[in-house]
Amino acid sequence: METEALADALERDHRMIDEGIAAFMAGPRAGDKQSLLRAIGALRRHIYLEEALLFPMLVENEPALTAPVFVMLREHGQLWQLLDSLEQELAGSGGDALALCRKLTILLVHHNPKEERVLYPQADELLTERAATLFRDFIAAGQLPPGWACAKAGAVRGLRA
Repeated sequence: METEALADALERDHRMIDEGIAAFMAGPRAGDKQSLLRAIGALRRHIYLEEALLFPMLVENEPALTAPVFVMLREHGQLWQLLDSLEQELAGSGGDALALCRKLTILLVHHNPKEERVLYPQADELLTERAATLFRDFIAAGQLPPGWACAKAGAVRGLRA
């Protein structure tokens, strides 16, 4: 049996998150709210995987990736703040949740291709098979550590709807 490339596993994670957001935007009912909450949790976990595990290994193996990783960290901060706002909105009236989802979708449409074209192919090139297996295992079953926040979670201003 052939092992899935790490880039493919990470891109699949992106698609699953996008689908959860799209399900909510297509018709925000009670079930869709759960899809959105699952997508928010999956995106936070995905950001953790990248920031705590993937990015440090990439930069260690290829210092030229420092600048692209820095850009991704900044964008993660924007995403994280938007996720905080979205969770607060869902816990309250939910009236602005669709507008926040549109903002989130726009950020992801610009963010994900950069990771997929620049960083993920490097992951397959630079990481050992053992490291890639650990990443795939985390994608399949790993959990976001309680209380963890991305590196730039509080560093970005002006995204609240």
